Amino acid sequence: MGILNVTPDSFSDGGRFATVDAALERARQMAAEGAAIIDVGGQSTRPGALEVDEALEIARVLPVIEAIAASCDVAISIDSSKPGVMKAAVAAGACIINDVYALRVPGARAVAAETRAGVCLMHMQGEPRTMQESPHYNDVVGEVSEFLLHERQACVAAGIAAECIVFDPGFGFGKSLEHNLTLLKELSRFAALGAPLLVGVSRKSVIGKILGKALNDRLYGGLGLAALAVSGGARIIRTHDVGPTRDAIRCVSAVLQGLET
Repeated sequence: MGILNVTPDSFSDGGRFATVDAALERARQMAAEGAAIIDVGGQSTRPGALEVDEALEIARVLPVIEAIAASCDVAISIDSSKPGVMKAAVAAGACIINDVYALRVPGARAVAAETRAGVCLMHMQGEPRTMQESPHYNDVVGEVSEFLLHERQACVAAGIAAECIVFDPGFGFGKSLEHNLTLLKELSRFAALGAPLLVGVSRKSVIGKILGKALNDRLYGGLGLAALAVSGGARIIRTHDVGPTRDAIRCVSAVLQGLET
């Protein structure tokens, strides 16, 4: 899953792909490098990020989704928590809803059920503006697992097919370094929950804290964690660096499953 932020304030690439032409060029590049999914986001969810008006978010993502759908042979994901954005994005060509709030915003489950889109449910403690202010868990793996299972049950009750649901433990979303490391070490427990597992750690602060590396120097650490995630059962890797990550996970998959992968 290639990350395409069409925002001015994303933590890694804010402003680089804010025009439709720049975003489409980037989407084509990621597709050529092996991305199966392009995840389009018009609202930053970095720590401390402020809320964006729904109309502005729609104005940012819709032209980009339409352009990608018209010219790229990839699945398109909308990275949003707003039901109105989700509905408009699917109508424009997206087929996956990737929501850091796990469809808990009123109306989100109904939109997902109506559109029959695939759904990624992510765990987050708190909300983006404050989530990194002293996150606390008694049992981070158990609590995140319980949350994901509960939200899947709520989604199924709302009419979303269970086979359309993906889980994301939410690395960096209301977690300390120790929490993130524990989640990574115990990924196989999430993979055993009965839903495909998505992992997104690309360029995140967990890498910077381990290595003491600045944002633009975290590629190799990210590749190591991507390989670890695949060996732990992850089915989707969300990344800014599609080509190198694709190479890394293909090698891991060849060992685990054979050269046909």
